[in-house]
Parts: sequence; C-alpha cells; structure tokens
Amino acid sequence: MKNDNIKNQYRVNEQIRVREVRIVGDGGSTVVPTRQALDMAREQGVDLVEISPNANPPVCRLIDYSKFLYQQKKRAKEMKAKQVKVEVKEIRFGPQTDEHDYQFKLKHAKEFLEDGNKVRAYVFFRGRSILFKEQGEVLLLRFANDLEEFGKVEHMPSLEGKKMFLYLAPKKAGAAKKSQQALDREKKAAEQKEAPRQKAAETADDALVEIPANGGLFANAKMSDAVKEKIKNIKE
Repeated sequence: MKNDNIKNQYRVNEQIRVREVRIVGDGGSTVVPTRQALDMAREQGVDLVEISPNANPPVCRLIDYSKFLYQQKKRAKEMKAKQVKVEVKEIRFGPQTDEHDYQFKLKHAKEFLEDGNKVRAYVFFRGRSILFKEQGEVLLLRFANDLEEFGKVEHMPSLEGKKMFLYLAPKKAGAAKKSQQALDREKKAAEQKEAPRQKAAETADDALVEIPANGGLFANAKMSDAVKEKIKNIKE
C-alpha cells in the first residue's frame, strides 16, 4: 500500500497534460513544450516524470520511472531511519519516598533524558496520604531542580485525581545510544582528567561546609532560589 502511494504521487509521460514543462538535469534547466519533452524522453529511452506539479511551469525529469521510484523509496527509508523515536518514561514516587529510592529514580531519569526521551514523574497518593500533597509537590520540585542540567520542565506539578504529575523534556535532541565501550572510554578519560584536580584538592586547605543535622529527604538537595521560595510558600 505504501509503495502504491509513492507510485501514484507522480504523473508520468502522457499523464502530464500541461502546455509546457521545465526540464531539470545535471546540466541545468530549460522550459520546453510538453510534446517536445515527451519526444526527448522517447529518444533517450526514459520517461518524463513530473516531480514538482505546483511550480510554474511544472518541473519534470527525464529518468527511468522504475529507477526514480527506487530512489524515492530509498530516500524515504533513510529519512525514517534518521528520525528519533521519542518515548515517555514514567517515574513513580510515594509521598514519603526515602533518600535512597529518590536517588535511584533520579539516576534513571537522567538516563532517560540523555537518551532523548521525555519523563513523566508522578507522586501517587494512596488513601489518606492525599493529606501530604504539599510534600509530594516539594518532592517533584526538587526532582525538576536536580534534573535541570538534563531536562526542561514542560508542565509544573499538578494534581490529577490521586496523582500529581510533573513533565520533563530533554534539553538536547535524542541520539542513538552509545555503546558500552564508548561510555567506558569517556568515563576513563574523565577520570584521568579529574585526577590532577583531586590530588591538588587533597593538598589544599579546603573550607569546611557545615551540613544541616536534620537529615531527611531534602538534607543534601541543591536547590535554586526559585525552588526554595516555592517550598517556603508551600510550608507557610
């Protein structure tokens, strides 16, 4: 069926009923009467194929029609192969997700976005846990903030029934997933590049950073001012 659609897309030889056409080829283009173009095609043992019917005059090529269809099908196949298939990956949280589970799901979300896929993260409120919807919103805001380098927010957290959704899209267009060998090489190169910095850091007097003692899910979160203000407003 698809092949028939391509075949019926073009008019050939006597199907071309306009007064004149523009013939294009390697040597340039020229406008000639349609009858003369048909005679030229017969002399060369090829077909007169209309490739741009909406032009004035319509554009045609002198080419074997079977060869022309093969080229068009091959080109369509190549374009389809180059297209990136974007999938929507889901990440599910509970309103009281612990830090270990959060980091595990954050890691997967980064991989999804790096592969060019979208991410739909949501918090599922079971039964009376709907009372913690503000906590679920804060969790999703932190999730978006931690993924800022890899994805952009398409839709801020919103409650739909018993689920609160957050939608993220990759910042860069998806690409074919790299082989494990390529990933290992990149990792090794990054480690070699980082080694001198780590050695220098060990011999330097680094300033100590005091870490809050309250712990919990948000103890180690690096949040932007906008996210902090949002959380502050929720708590108030």
